[in-house]
Amino acid sequence: EGQIAAAAVDVTEVEPLPADSPLWDLENLLITPHVAGNFHLADILEQVVNIAAENLDAYLNGKPLRNVVDFATGYKK
Repeated sequence: EGQIAAAAVDVTEVEPLPADSPLWDLENLLITPHVAGNFHLADILEQVVNIAAENLDAYLNGKPLRNVVDFATGYKK
């Protein structure tokens, strides 16, 4: 039918993507935080995975997260 079934984006026209953007509500859209591309250094991938694992553990245990983004500025708090 010429329709897109789903999409994944790593970059949006406006960044950071505003909290009220209708893109957040699309069920067939995956938005990644600029980490979907290839990692040029194995150490970078390891760091990203470690931070993600630490944040998952912190979230599940009600502890503060690392590298929280301030959506007003688009940068780390």
